Amino acid sequence: MKETVLTRLLRPLFAGGGALGLATLALPLHAQEAHPAGPIARVEVTGTLIRRAEAETSSSVLTLNRADIERSGKTTVAELLQTLAVDNQGSVPMSFGNGFAAGASGISLRGLGAASTLVLINGRRVAPYGLADDGQKMFADLNIIPSEAIERVEVLKTGASSLYGSDAIAGVVNVILRRDFVGTSVRASHGQSRERDGNDSVVAVTHGFGDIDNDRYNVLVSLEYGRRDEIWLRDRADRGHIGRIDLRNWGYSAQQALGGTGAIVDNNLAGSSIVGNVRNPDTLDYVSRGNPAGDGFTRLFPGAACSNFTSHPQGDPLGGCLIDSTLVYNQVQPGQERINFFTRGALQINPAWQAYGELNLYRSESESFTTPSGIHGSVGYPGGPVSNAAIALGPTHPDNPYFGSTARLRYLAADVGPRVSSIESDFIRLVAGAKGEVAGWEIDTGLLFSQNEVSIERSGFLQRDVAFALLNPSAANVAAAAGNPGYAALPPGTFWRIAESAGLNSPALYAALAPAISNDAKTRIAQIDIKGSREFGKLAGGALGVAVGGEFRREEATLAPTTGTGRGNIIGLGYSAYDGARNVAALYGEVLAPVRRTLELSAALRGDHYSDAGDSYTPKFGFKWSPVKSFAARGTYARGFRAPSTAENGVGGLAAFSTASDPLRCNLGVASACDPASVAVITSPNPALSPEKARTVNLGVIWDPYPRTNIAIDVWEIKRKNEINQEQIDAAILAGRVARDPSTAAAGIPGDPGQITAVLASYVNSASSEVRGIDVEFRQGFSIGKVSGFVLDTKWTHLTKWLRTEQDGSSRDFAGTHGNCDVTNCIGTPDDRVNFRLSWEKDVWKVSANLNFRGNLENTFFKDDPEGCASHFANADDAPTGCELPSFTTVDLTLRWMPRPKLEVFGSVQNVFDQIAPLDPLTYGAQAYNPLDTQGAIGRFFTAGVRYRF
Repeated sequence: MKETVLTRLLRPLFAGGGALGLATLALPLHAQEAHPAGPIARVEVTGTLIRRAEAETSSSVLTLNRADIERSGKTTVAELLQTLAVDNQGSVPMSFGNGFAAGASGISLRGLGAASTLVLINGRRVAPYGLADDGQKMFADLNIIPSEAIERVEVLKTGASSLYGSDAIAGVVNVILRRDFVGTSVRASHGQSRERDGNDSVVAVTHGFGDIDNDRYNVLVSLEYGRRDEIWLRDRADRGHIGRIDLRNWGYSAQQALGGTGAIVDNNLAGSSIVGNVRNPDTLDYVSRGNPAGDGFTRLFPGAACSNFTSHPQGDPLGGCLIDSTLVYNQVQPGQERINFFTRGALQINPAWQAYGELNLYRSESESFTTPSGIHGSVGYPGGPVSNAAIALGPTHPDNPYFGSTARLRYLAADVGPRVSSIESDFIRLVAGAKGEVAGWEIDTGLLFSQNEVSIERSGFLQRDVAFALLNPSAANVAAAAGNPGYAALPPGTFWRIAESAGLNSPALYAALAPAISNDAKTRIAQIDIKGSREFGKLAGGALGVAVGGEFRREEATLAPTTGTGRGNIIGLGYSAYDGARNVAALYGEVLAPVRRTLELSAALRGDHYSDAGDSYTPKFGFKWSPVKSFAARGTYARGFRAPSTAENGVGGLAAFSTASDPLRCNLGVASACDPASVAVITSPNPALSPEKARTVNLGVIWDPYPRTNIAIDVWEIKRKNEINQEQIDAAILAGRVARDPSTAAAGIPGDPGQITAVLASYVNSASSEVRGIDVEFRQGFSIGKVSGFVLDTKWTHLTKWLRTEQDGSSRDFAGTHGNCDVTNCIGTPDDRVNFRLSWEKDVWKVSANLNFRGNLENTFFKDDPEGCASHFANADDAPTGCELPSFTTVDLTLRWMPRPKLEVFGSVQNVFDQIAPLDPLTYGAQAYNPLDTQGAIGRFFTAGVRYRF
């Protein structure tokens, strides 16, 4: 008989050798005993399908209730979750306005990436954000969570694929929203930095009516509006190095690409200048157009003198005109406007059954700015690399100081203006379900539809064909641009006038050179599910709990390429596109067996069938031993998996940018190639990818030695194999999988092959990753004299290992270093993160001091990197000093006061001591500071608000 998907999934779940079958057969059942008088309250806990009397399970779960969220002083749940000690490498900050996933926020438990952390709302999935992080990793946008409607957030810190399926390798964030609120609550708050910018305003109204017990219905409606203004780096010029690309005052130089924008670095190598650096056709040396002495100039341009454009301190040894472009044009955070609506209704049909429905609607609009485009940035697309190094002023261009000869040009297109990305995101989540009791089984079933649509419109990005033709109207360049309607409409012989002559350009020229470009993305999930649980018999420690369930869902994801990137025609903008869909069917089961009064055993098994990735079976086993009431030992062993995303195994591709050095040219004596610089990376999807597989082990203890003292310690390890990654960029460079431009070779250096224009890579199943660490939680209530109500709460996560092993057997340990720089932001992998809170609550007062600590980072790409420090000062010493990025600590204060029973006044001060983030020369997620330390770039921030309950 032909085996179907259903029978294939059922067989291991219910065979005698399965976890469920073994647990049921092996455990002795006692006769059903009469229940004691009065029901025992049972709660739902993330990580188990079985309702239970105790919140503590064999799994490690971090719970943040409404009070915890309010004590943090954070405006959004996304901000709070990204400060947690369990978040690490691979998280997606909202501040990264120029990343692939701009406009969203994502959490990365254990540093395994946002794609390996499953985010749920009320225990069910949400559609991932339309833009994949790094063009690869699909993740849920935390901004969709309505803050005012939250009951609590549970963070399951162990793998949970045995219950929730793919994406739960690192853990689960389950946001539980309010279900039975009655009354009306109005909240309004406004925040502002000490610089009087970054205004953050929130207004929320929540209304609930109907008592489910008496009225047989309940309806909750929550509406939240928020507006956050942008913060410009130029308004943080008094914060030292923050936002600067000119770090000469801190010991760096143009050789490290940190000497200012427009520097002339070496023979045949120069940056983009606001007046234009031109190459001498004979010597290949670059010279500033505003140089009054010229270097073989046939024309002089006194109007291009640097002093006519900037007052920025000069001093480039080779005469470039310097500005600090990132400080002038970039942002600490983009502006955002958002609206979040949530409603839930429940109807008690009869004493046994209740119908319910949920609707989430979210819309956000954000706008991010970055520097004007250079004109020579190489790009790539699935067809291969596109080198723009040869862009030049033609022999007859009126702004060419080598008039009569073609001269290569390095120009920052300030006359075009900054590059702007406007992003609109629309999210919907609709659930219709019913729950009740049948023959002793507690049943919950539902239909889910969730969708995210993202639209991006960009301006200020240059069309390659038009730029080449307007600067050098050779026959070949004009022919290449002839098919562009904007260029074809310009008068023949039109030049793009630059720098001091830019005022002569027409609006039609700019419309042809940098028209608005756009693209759209959509993700969608449609799901039907059912689960049930009940108790059987009686073991020595209580009744045997059993749960089973199943689900079927359809997943779709589409990202259209940005206009022009499909042929590599947008200078400096990478290509990203994907398209795919799949069906997923799953069955799962769980057993909870209190075999002794002091010992509880649990087991779970899930079988998934993916139409594009095959079958996966993931078991989980756990125990909890409580020899005395104040002490418990717990542990879990689980298998996990992550199916390849559409971006990884679908149709499409990725051309992006990263940072890497060029060891070949460095060894030949090209000094500028020895330090990391921006390179294009072309990555192709791989339909032959296998799912990632993982094994998670967690062992811990919970100890309450005194009535107000709670201690929890967990040691954990996650081993992931078949890890889906882009090939290591430096490894691909060493293997020679690069494209180069020989015309950029330095004169006088024999054998120089020229700069790398693109690294050619693909998604591969790397051999494995092994992450190991320890979590410590300590909570102590105490009094000082006669003053009671103090609580000290500490959460510390320490990474002892984050080891990634490649297919060739080579391995790299990223724990405590600035690697892995092939993932989001290159923020590093801190081996220590701590959340500390000291709070006091008495009557109508609540005061909290919150300390967030990030440990120091070795400024190496991995431990014991034979290449040594990843960055260097101008004198070749390791940078920062000691090759170490210092640790960073911020302290936040919150205050809540209830002058009347229904009125609450609250306020907070973020970064009370106005700490400045340490200088980070390596990350590309922010300029000269680490995105983990964004609060140290913003500075002290004040918020005040009021809540009134009717």
